[in-house]
Amino acid sequence: MTTLDSVRELAPYQDQPAQLPAAANGKVGILRLGFERRADQDRTILRDVYRQSPLLVQRALYWDEEMPGLPCVMILTTSGGVLQGDRLRMDVDLGPGAQAHLVTQAATKIQEMDANYGTQSQSFTLAEDAYLEFLPEPVIPFRRSRFVSDTVVRLPETATMLYAEVLQPGRKYYRDGEIFAYDLFSTTLRAQRPDGRPLFVEKFVITPGRFPVTRIGMMDRFHVFGNVVLLTDPDRAARVFERTATPVWDEATPLATAVSRLPNDAGLVFKVLGQETEPVRAAVRAFCVAAREEVTGCTFPPVFSWR
Repeated sequence: MTTLDSVRELAPYQDQPAQLPAAANGKVGILRLGFERRADQDRTILRDVYRQSPLLVQRALYWDEEMPGLPCVMILTTSGGVLQGDRLRMDVDLGPGAQAHLVTQAATKIQEMDANYGTQSQSFTLAEDAYLEFLPEPVIPFRRSRFVSDTVVRLPETATMLYAEVLQPGRKYYRDGEIFAYDLFSTTLRAQRPDGRPLFVEKFVITPGRFPVTRIGMMDRFHVFGNVVLLTDPDRAARVFERTATPVWDEATPLATAVSRLPNDAGLVFKVLGQETEPVRAAVRAFCVAAREEVTGCTFPPVFSWR
């Protein structure tokens, strides 16, 4: 994948950490996952795994009672988050008819930085009739952190990918609170067909110190941002749109949600704004439930209660 070190927004942060140079041993995390549909077992298996610390995965588990043939894989990190100088890369490949559910161990913590930055490159390649849910826990950018992420999805029209992001404003309840105290958060998502034909590109570059995000037309009084992209064929997208098209503006919570169609019949994008994380996560989950039900005919299992 193309290196992210040369992107324009990283130009002010090219200094090297005093502790350990960027991209040194132990700071380049690599994860490659390959899923294959086994017709004789009526399930998808995790066929290929390559992992390099600080990125790790657990074995594939089949705990989803609604989709018993769906491998659920948890992505872990040995470093407690993204550190300055980290360079993370993940490649996921699904064969024809394969299905997978990817989550993270916990919230992704972008640790406080005094030099350089952290980057993350992700590539998802789906074959015909493949189905992938990538639903990581929220991202928490700490004070003075700098982070750039670039994600590429390649899939045919018959495949489906459900991709979700939840961005918190920082450690909101840490000491006196860290709300939009990070230096840089940049994320890019691009989708294309297997022949390279582009479908869409969405990019956010957030630099609260230069351009405050608490303005009207941006975050205003909201703190948490949820972004869900459903890449699927037009018929499925239309059914999900019918179920989720009504915008929500809830002053009591507060919470705001809306769904829009992506260009080139790529699918849908669903956006959520809230002041607290849990209402945003609940709205993201409700959209994901509608998407899974319309695409697979199955629903999500009940939310597990930690008691």
